[in-house]
Amino acid sequence: MSIPTTRLGRTGLTVSRLALGTMTFGLQTEESVSHAILDKATDGGINFLDIADVYPLGGGLDTAGRTEEIVGRWLKNQGASRRDNYIVATKAVGKMGPNAWDQGASRKHLLSAIDASLKRLQLDHVDLYQLHSDDRETPLDEAIEAMDTIVKSGRARYVGVSNFLAYRLARALGRADFLRLTRFVSVQPRYSLLFREIERELLPLCGEEGLGVIPYNPLAGGLLTGKYKPGAKPEENTRFTLGTAGAMYQDRYWNNRSFDAVQRLHALADEAGVPLATLAVAWVMANPLITAPLLGASRPEQLDATLAAAEYKLDPALKIKLDELTADFRKGDAPR
Repeated sequence: MSIPTTRLGRTGLTVSRLALGTMTFGLQTEESVSHAILDKATDGGINFLDIADVYPLGGGLDTAGRTEEIVGRWLKNQGASRRDNYIVATKAVGKMGPNAWDQGASRKHLLSAIDASLKRLQLDHVDLYQLHSDDRETPLDEAIEAMDTIVKSGRARYVGVSNFLAYRLARALGRADFLRLTRFVSVQPRYSLLFREIERELLPLCGEEGLGVIPYNPLAGGLLTGKYKPGAKPEENTRFTLGTAGAMYQDRYWNNRSFDAVQRLHALADEAGVPLATLAVAWVMANPLITAPLLGASRPEQLDATLAAAEYKLDPALKIKLDELTADFRKGDAPR
């Protein structure tokens, strides 16, 4: 299997057009299986690995940092000569300890968080360091200055953000330019056939500013595999049942609106003779502003259909049908 590469925004950094998300590692997925997933992904051509210090998702403080440790041991097992084969990204802002300052985008937390992440990953730097969310309690200038310090100290090569609204990201870019500090080069938003809201403002901003876009949830938490059925309860040990994260995923996708769309999408996939998961990821990749969708898995074999998206040629007429079928999802989530 061959996965093409692309540049991360306007940087000189080249990454695979698919990336591996790791938020299941250490809770939903034990270490040996997590390592098998990493083997499968990288053998398939992925060189871009995305983590976060709070992962695994849904475990809370008891498990925070475990995913970085799992990935760190896997990287160490690859040997020093192969470390440079991978682009490693991680994130901070989430709660990592009992103190009030053990979270957020303050200088105090970010400078401590990067050191803790590097220790868990057994690395002296990461390639991309990201703000996991927008901390409204910390001035943007303080967060930008802290990220600039991290880059200039050599602990990260580039910086980015995740879960930022378009206007906040635009303001952050403007402040960095005004202060002559390191600029954010990428954004990590939620994006799929069942959540297209970012097409209205965030993606046009990314196009104008030359930002890389690394979308998560291209399969809507697994709903776009077609394996979940309306009226049934979510299976145990899936993203829809894991602690607070499970409640979040149910709130996002577990509704009649989503299931109705999936049923119609499944019919189009069957007509095209392709797994719905492959079609869903290929649709995300077909947007020219997208750098690399994040693939998630709890078992190695789940990557078969999503890795195949790299070689699948999405017919323009089929893309138009997918666009039209899911146009309502450009407006945002279903009413609560």
